[in-house]
Amino acid sequence: MTLDASFIDQLTDVVRDGAIGQELTRGELYAFRLGDKVQVVDLTTDQYRDVPARKTGTVHVRDVGSFVAYWAKHSTKGVSEVYADRGRCTVTAVLDAHATGIAGWGEHRLVLTLVHSSALTAWLGADGRLMPQEQFAEFLDDNRADIHSPSAAEMLEIAQTLEGTTKVDWQAGHRIADGQRRIGFVETSTARAGQKGELAIPTVIQVAVPVFEGAEQAHVLEARFRHRIEGGALKLGFKLARPQDVITSAFDHALGELGEACDATVLRGTPVPR
Repeated sequence: MTLDASFIDQLTDVVRDGAIGQELTRGELYAFRLGDKVQVVDLTTDQYRDVPARKTGTVHVRDVGSFVAYWAKHSTKGVSEVYADRGRCTVTAVLDAHATGIAGWGEHRLVLTLVHSSALTAWLGADGRLMPQEQFAEFLDDNRADIHSPSAAEMLEIAQTLEGTTKVDWQAGHRIADGQRRIGFVETSTARAGQKGELAIPTVIQVAVPVFEGAEQAHVLEARFRHRIEGGALKLGFKLARPQDVITSAFDHALGELGEACDATVLRGTPVPR
C-alpha cells in the first residue's frame, strides 16, 4: 500500500528519537507497531519490482495478421483461449485464462475488432436510397472499380448518359428480354426539344469488395437497381440483397484463417467478464 502522510510523520519522529532504521526487502510484507497503532507496509506490489508480477491489460488490433502476431508472442498452450462474437465482428483472446484444474487471472486480453472497409461502407451508405440522377451518376463513377458485373465500361457509359441527359422528361420504363430495364425520355432543351431516347440500365449488378479493413479477399454482393419518376424527374438507387449474410460469411472466413494461424479452437461467445 502507499505510505500515508501520518505514517511518514511517525517514522520521522522515530528517527528523531534515535531509533536505528533497517533496509526493507522488496517483495515482502511488513507490519510496524507505532504507539497504539499497527501500520502495514506492502512491498509486494509492482511499483517495488524490477518487472511486473504478471502481464495485464487489453490490446486492441484491427486485422487478423496483427492478432496472430500478438498471440504468437504472448499465448500459452493449453491456457490461452479465443472467443468469437459474430454479431459484433469481434474476437477476444484471454491469454492468461483458466487451465485445467488451475485458476487463471484473466487480466491479459487481446481484442480484434473487424471494421468494415471503406468500399463496403460506401455501398452500405447508399443502400436503399434513391438519388437524383446527377448524384447517382457521380456515385457510379466514384465506385465503378468495385463493380464486378456489368463491366466497368458499361457502368461508365450509364454514368455519362445520366450526366448528359439532365434537361429531359423521363417516362415509365420497361424490362426487355436481356434482363435490362429501359427508361424512356423526351428532350426539353430548346435545341433538342421533342427528341426521344432511352436509357438502358441493368436490373442487377454485382459488387466485389473486401468486407473488412485490411482484408485482401473480395466478397460479392448483389445490388438490384431501383428507380422512380416524379414530375418528369428521375431518381435512381439500388437495394443490396442480404448484405448481412455476406458480412457474416466474411467474418467466418477471417475466423477460419485466424484459428488455423493461431492453432487454437475458437469458441463462439464471450469470455467471463473481468
